[in-house]
Amino acid sequence: MAGLIYLLEEVNGLTSQEFLQVFGNVVEDRPDVATHVAALRPFSGVEQLTDAALLYLDTLPLDGKEEVLRCHPDLAGRLSEEGKLTAESAREQHAAGLHKLTPEDKRDIDQLNKRYKEKFGFPFVICARENKANAILLGLKRRVENSKESELEEGIQEVKKICRLRICEL
Repeated sequence: MAGLIYLLEEVNGLTSQEFLQVFGNVVEDRPDVATHVAALRPFSGVEQLTDAALLYLDTLPLDGKEEVLRCHPDLAGRLSEEGKLTAESAREQHAAGLHKLTPEDKRDIDQLNKRYKEKFGFPFVICARENKANAILLGLKRRVENSKESELEEGIQEVKKICRLRICEL
């Protein structure tokens, strides 16, 4: 349903199934976020809807936050190469220019993605729409040196940016 613009009254009037269909991927492969948010309707504004999704993420226990991060694909990774990203992730990675990486940058990002995932147990997450390929690579180089606690927090903050942008485009 991407590309459609919904009025708030329409969003409030969607059935639970329709709401899940529209908002089910505002957090990558986590329809539970949409299910939770749907139960809080009616909303008085888009900001209230967005805040409900972000608050849900904030209130997850640590293992729940890690699971949210594990649902994200590697940036410029195998799923991208095989054309198996969600439509949202494909658009976001394309907008960041990750499809134009030089062979050297692709090798670097692959190695850093692997190192990052081995160290933290979840993939590197950054809001690709707010960054270009070079900034993503630099961010990955910087963040792979962080502590797990720091990365869990920073990763969830990036998920929240992605979520906000995905909601706003609906």
